[in-house]
Amino acid sequence: MKNMKMKNLLIVALLYAGAVNAQVKDYPIQPVTFTKVKLDDKFWSPRIETNRTVTIPASFARCENTGRVKNFEMAAARKGAFCTKFPFDDTDIYKTIEGASYSMAVHPDPKLAAYVDSLITIVGKAQEPDGYLYTARTIDPLHPHPWSGPERWVKENELSHELYDSGHMFEAASAHYLATGERNFLDIALKNADLLVKTFGPGKRHVAPGHEIVEMGLVRLYRITGKKDYLDLAKFFIDERGKRQYDKTANDEWKNGMYWQDNEPVVDQDEAEGHAVRAMYLYSGMADVAALTGDKQYIDAIDRIWNNMISKKIYVQGGIGAVPNGERFGADYELPNATAYNETCAAIGDVFWNQRMFLLHGDSKYIDVLEKVLYNGLISGVGLDGKSFFYTNAMQITDGFTHPAMEPTRSGWFECSCCPTNMVRFLPSLPGYIYAQKGNSIYVNLFIAGTANISLNNKNVKITQVNNYPWSGALSLNVEPQMPARFNVLVRIPGWSRAKAIPSDLYSFENTTPSNIIIKLNGRPVKYILQNGYAVINNQWKKGDKITLNLPMDVKEVIANKAVKVDSNKVALQRGPIMYCGEWKDNSGKVSNVIIPRNTTFKPTYEGDLLNGVMVLKAEVLKRDSLYGKVKKAEFTAIPYYSWANRGKGEMMVWFPQSVNAKELVAK
Repeated sequence: MKNMKMKNLLIVALLYAGAVNAQVKDYPIQPVTFTKVKLDDKFWSPRIETNRTVTIPASFARCENTGRVKNFEMAAARKGAFCTKFPFDDTDIYKTIEGASYSMAVHPDPKLAAYVDSLITIVGKAQEPDGYLYTARTIDPLHPHPWSGPERWVKENELSHELYDSGHMFEAASAHYLATGERNFLDIALKNADLLVKTFGPGKRHVAPGHEIVEMGLVRLYRITGKKDYLDLAKFFIDERGKRQYDKTANDEWKNGMYWQDNEPVVDQDEAEGHAVRAMYLYSGMADVAALTGDKQYIDAIDRIWNNMISKKIYVQGGIGAVPNGERFGADYELPNATAYNETCAAIGDVFWNQRMFLLHGDSKYIDVLEKVLYNGLISGVGLDGKSFFYTNAMQITDGFTHPAMEPTRSGWFECSCCPTNMVRFLPSLPGYIYAQKGNSIYVNLFIAGTANISLNNKNVKITQVNNYPWSGALSLNVEPQMPARFNVLVRIPGWSRAKAIPSDLYSFENTTPSNIIIKLNGRPVKYILQNGYAVINNQWKKGDKITLNLPMDVKEVIANKAVKVDSNKVALQRGPIMYCGEWKDNSGKVSNVIIPRNTTFKPTYEGDLLNGVMVLKAEVLKRDSLYGKVKKAEFTAIPYYSWANRGKGEMMVWFPQSVNAKELVAK
């Protein structure tokens, strides 16, 4: 049985490689697939294992007990009443299957595989004969969900989410096929994709999908099958944006089309706008299609949009989508702390997009952003227990004030549970973001311990990372080619170690002196070229070769661009890639009274028994007695931002004032 499974996977790998090789164009840089990377990392391995043993089972259980599975069963029977709230609830099953598939690819689990197959059978029975799959209509076509419209597709440009459901199904079915070699889910997806090809396109139905992701999903199917109709349809959906008639003068994102990224053609857009998750999926889809078609206008557009977002519309911990009303981007520099939204799905989408931008351009700045999001505003979205979540990721929780969009405590699930299931599918795919390759070069993008087996020029190169990142900057990489060979190893030198808080002037360090990074090869300093943020090491590599370097992890005081008025005269704290916050639990029940004067000295201390093991920052600061009362010296402890809200409800702050107001006096 095991030999048959290995044979199936080999066939899949050959078919997939054949489809990719048949394509004339693609990303100039290719990621090293997650199945080629085995983690042994103190920070990430336990999180991925918790996802496997806790989050995935809990997600499937919640799909069962909330009625999401029942919706498919009723659709199969063609009777009943849609029993959950949103027409996109189907996708929670798809995303959990996707995460389970990634997990099973590296950690076989026959019991889980059998359960997933049983769900796929239910999904297949819910599919209509022509391939349509959307339980919110199929259960009772005469009384569909209020968002769905009386007929297929008529509300797709708004809220029906028919194509959104398809997109997530395509992503999940692709993952399941590539992980298992089984076609049961893939065939369902292809039948649905063929229906889309028959329905939409030149001379057929025209629509700009209301919630993007079908574009990314169609590209996944194209990569597997080589069927160009899928790629053409993905491009068609993208090019349909900006053609619908909106009131361009309306000061309302829904009425003028900005909410949907539909106010103008994508090639004319130059700002990150509208619903943040929709935007991330659109820009990721544009990158995919640009890579496969060579569409330079797409690349020019997403370059402009990326620059706008990074220079004016991203929070210091990597969160995006500042405005609760519409879960959307605000105006330039509109980054309020008290009402920050920062949806977890938007953070995950931002990782998708930045990975693709790197694959297009080969610049480390995209990985710098990806890393900032990954270690801060993304993993903050799941509790340390693996079964409690944030939908939004707050920047500030203060006593007596809680905005409806802000969640001071984590929830088991939500009526709209897109974020928990998105986390389920993302975490087990993380090893695929660590390495990439192009020609005779291997990129080391993330410092996550483990072993990768990379095929370079048809020869295997084994790279083993040993480190205690993100708590320590001491890095070791063993490079073991199958036989001696000359090639380049490109090691990312993070922006934060080069005195760049972010690849723009939105945030900066008070101390702008870059660290002196010494790289050694087999114990001796080696000359290297710094190119696009990478140390390029060219060598005749042989077994036993070892690269070592140390990225100094001084505590950095971060300040914001003066245009961000809410952060004026305030400071945030960063050490390595980790952003910090103050939480009530460590600071006598309150942090809204903390003042961190300039040049405060912080002592990093690792506490293994706290929050599953974290490096905390300790310092003497000032604290107010009351709003305009006296201030006095006090001890202060900061914890990693991602770890807050795991010990109950209370205050949390990321940005702290640096000076005492004139009305305040320091108590003796």
